[in-house]
Amino acid sequence: MKRMVLLILLIAGAALLVGAGALPQVRSIELPPDNPMSQLKPGPGVEVVRADCVACHSTDYIVRQPRGDAKRWGAEVKKMISVYGAPVDEADAKVVVNYLATAYGPAEAKETKEKSSAKPGAKTP
Repeated sequence: MKRMVLLILLIAGAALLVGAGALPQVRSIELPPDNPMSQLKPGPGVEVVRADCVACHSTDYIVRQPRGDAKRWGAEVKKMISVYGAPVDEADAKVVVNYLATAYGPAEAKETKEKSSAKPGAKTP
C-alpha cells in the first residue's frame, strides 16, 4: 500500500512539474548578419575560419586587424587558444593561420594600398 501511495505521489509530482513548465524549453535566437564590410574573403580555409573563429567573435574582429604574415597570425591564433580558450585543434589552427596570412597578409595590404592610390586611367606597373 505504501508503495502504491508513493508511486501515485511521484506521478502527481511529475505531472505538476511538467504543467508548471519546470522542464527546460528549447529556445533559439537569430543573430543579425555581419556587416557587409566585414565579410571574410574567399579562399582555402575560409570555412574553417568561419566555423572556428566566428564561434567567439564577429568577422569584424578579423578583417579590421592590421595585416600580418604567418608568424604574426600564428601568434594571434595561439593567443586565442591559450589565453581565451578557443576550442581550435592543432590541424585547424594551421589552416586558420594559412588563410589569414594569405587573405589578410602583408602582400594583400600592399595590393590594397596600390589599388586605392592609383589614379583612374593611370597604368600600374
